[in-house]
Formats: sequence, C-alpha cells, structure tokens
Amino acid sequence: MKPLIEIITKPDNIAIVIMIIMVTFFTIWAFLQAFQNDKLKTSGKPVEGELDEDVDTWKPLVRIELIITLVVMIGLTLWSILVDAPLEEIANPTLTPNPAKAPWYFLGLQELLVYFDPWLAGVVLPTLIVVGLIAIPYIDINPKGNGYYTFSERKYSIVIFSFGFFILWLLLIVIGVFFRGPGWLWYWPWQEWDHQRVVFEPTTDLTNLIGIDSRSVLGFFMGGGVVFLYFAIGMIAPYLYWKKTHPKFLNDLGLVRYTTIMILFLFMMSIPIKMILRLVFLIKYVWVTPWFNV
Repeated sequence: MKPLIEIITKPDNIAIVIMIIMVTFFTIWAFLQAFQNDKLKTSGKPVEGELDEDVDTWKPLVRIELIITLVVMIGLTLWSILVDAPLEEIANPTLTPNPAKAPWYFLGLQELLVYFDPWLAGVVLPTLIVVGLIAIPYIDINPKGNGYYTFSERKYSIVIFSFGFFILWLLLIVIGVFFRGPGWLWYWPWQEWDHQRVVFEPTTDLTNLIGIDSRSVLGFFMGGGVVFLYFAIGMIAPYLYWKKTHPKFLNDLGLVRYTTIMILFLFMMSIPIKMILRLVFLIKYVWVTPWFNV
C-alpha cells in the first residue's frame, strides 16, 4: 500500500481526497434524511418542509452559510500554511512527464479517451452532460420531493443521477488519479510504478470477431446496425413496458420528454457498456467510420 499512500499524500491530490470524504459524508447524510422522511410519510406524519409555501431563510440558510463560509476560510488558511503548493520546475519541451495527467477535474474525460474516440470523449459526451443537466427542470414532471428529502417518491431519478455522478464521473476521476500510472497503464494500489513497463493488449473491433473488416463497407453497415439496434431497442422496449404498466405517467410525460430522457439515458449507459467491452473483451470500437469511431 506504500505507492497508494505516496499518491494520496501528494499536495496535488489532497483536494481530491477531501472531496471524496466530503461527497461520501453528505451523500450518506442526505440518504439518511430521505429514508427518515419516507418512514414519516408511511406512518402518516407530516414531513418538515413538504407543505411550506413561505420559508424563513435566515435561521436555516443564511446563518448556516455564514458559519460554513468562516469554517472554509479557516480551513483553506490552515491548508495553505501546512501544505506546500504543488509547484514544479519550468516546463521542458524535451522532457514530457509520464504520466501526463490533466487537472483532476478533467481526469474523468481523460479516462474516457481510453474507451472512446477523442471526438466523442472530448466533445459529444461532455456536451450531453451539460445539456442533460440543463434539461432536468423541463423533463421532470414529478412534483414530489420539493423542499424535503425523499427516496421512495423519486427513486428512479435519484438512482439514475447517483449512478451518473458517482460511477460515471467521480469514479473515473478516482481511477485517473490513483490507478493510472506511467503510460496511462493500470496500477493496483500495491504495485510500484514502473516507467519501463510495457503491456501488450491485442484489441480488436467488434466486426473483426466474426471475420469482417471493420473498415470495409460491410463492416461499416454492420457496426452502424449494432449502434442503431442499441438505440432502437433502448427506445422502444421501455416505451412498450411503461405503456402497459404506467400508461398515465407515459401520457403525462409526452413523446418529446420521453425521447429526450431515453436518448440521454442511452448515451449515459453506453459509457459503462463500452468500458466493459474494452476492459473485459478487449473490443476497441463497435462502429468504425471515416469521420469518427464508436
């Protein structure tokens, strides 16, 4: 565990360790409050904040924000005194650092470059993340959960958001910081970083597994067909299921909202699917085109 301890204690990574601890703490705290409110609603008791129209913001909000601001300022001051700034020597164009890592908040995108075409990992997926966050208020038709914590009344939204935030964002950052070493190779916490290490992974494209060249015309249409089927089945199957089990919800949601939700969801799920194909089955691309690769 010595290599992991050395990585954790680096000045660059202290903020990431603090972030992991804080996010874990507040997530557990929020879920505990949600489960507590769900028990109150099940027993028929009122939940604080559920029916409030006018809320006094001084005591529960402004005062707490002032106290937290002071605590953060004190913490940052002590941090700057006790920990040296992670400054390095002047950049040398003839000596590239290995591994060359982006700032921690971009490491998730850098990790995606292992599994996706640079255009998809660097442009399309980040754009969809921003668009998805902007679209949430317009596609969410569930009025419950406003002003109070709850899980049972918004379990699908919470599960999907938690999966996207914790697994597909924070986990990728953690992997990029603590598990990627020289050459962007995977290193377990107990492994020493070896700058001379070479790993040969004979990756292949999906259509090559059945003897069809992925860059041929036939391979182009077969790869595109797989991607088309993924989105077609992902759009149609849930629609038929909800139409049978929750027709009123589907009608209230509407076709535009449903299409937007499913497109964003399918793009999100393509990330873990592609990661599994790459790490487990050594499949590099599903669809190879002259413009981009999927």
